[in-house]
Amino acid sequence: MRFAFLLFLFVTGLAVAQKPVPELWGTRVHDDAHVLRHETVEALEAQLKAYEDSTSNQIAILTIASLEGETIEEYSLRVAEKWKLGQKDKDNGVLLLIAVDDHKMRIEVGHGLEGVLTDALSNRIIRNEMAPAFRRADFDGGVTAAITAITKAIGGEYSAVDSNEIGELSTTARILIGLGIYAFLGIFAFFGLFIKGGWGWFMYLFLTPFFSIFPAFVFPAHLWFVPGVSYLVGFPIIKWLVNQTSWGKKIAKKFKEGGGSGGSGGSWSSSSSWSSGSSSSWSSGSSFSGGGGSFGGGGSSGSW
Repeated sequence: MRFAFLLFLFVTGLAVAQKPVPELWGTRVHDDAHVLRHETVEALEAQLKAYEDSTSNQIAILTIASLEGETIEEYSLRVAEKWKLGQKDKDNGVLLLIAVDDHKMRIEVGHGLEGVLTDALSNRIIRNEMAPAFRRADFDGGVTAAITAITKAIGGEYSAVDSNEIGELSTTARILIGLGIYAFLGIFAFFGLFIKGGWGWFMYLFLTPFFSIFPAFVFPAHLWFVPGVSYLVGFPIIKWLVNQTSWGKKIAKKFKEGGGSGGSGGSWSSSSSWSSGSSSSWSSGSSFSGGGGSFGGGGSSGSW
């Protein structure tokens, strides 16, 4: 009996410790963290109302200061379920949640929209639209861009590969990336210079497409042909000179006796970060309420 009583206290204590979910109060934009400007809140409220009127899809925004120890996935789902975003027979609701002090954000997607606003697209929106703006402390721009992207994704107009990241790099950065790649390819070209017979020329032919075509995607238009021409002309000349020198013959002999190989691999990862800002919140005179939609955990989360 005592154990059951203690268990009851423990469970009820957990329930009490949960961060409370705010009331909907008839508005779609809840800036409880006070990071959005008054004009932004007004514009978003009008945009979301017009979007619901034309599609019946319900989208709401909630910014909070802290999750108070709860995961953003758990809290987001509790908010979406309490607000019942989306129509009951369509489950077409979306919640955009931002926890400022915890540096977390999430797009919660109702059952009926999971097929169009997929987890992958939601993640892309977070990384492409929200994170870059939040890094600049531009919450207004990030939230506005996210809402526009969400509505486009639902309409099939948002691409998961909507930006050419290489193309957005500066000329200097692109050249540095290209030099790094060609330093890696240069290892194999170096071996090809000292390997006698057909294998050396096979290496030359194998690397030709990399030196001839790839520069067009990395180097500026007026420089893309330089690596290809340099390789096509330079490799045979250097290989001939190597075979005419004593040190070149010694190195080639070592390759022949002991063999040589080389290579390396690499991986890359990306992360994004953002910081907080401050502003004001606003409430509309119009009445907004959830239509009874349900959620099952679809969507994506991000952090900075």
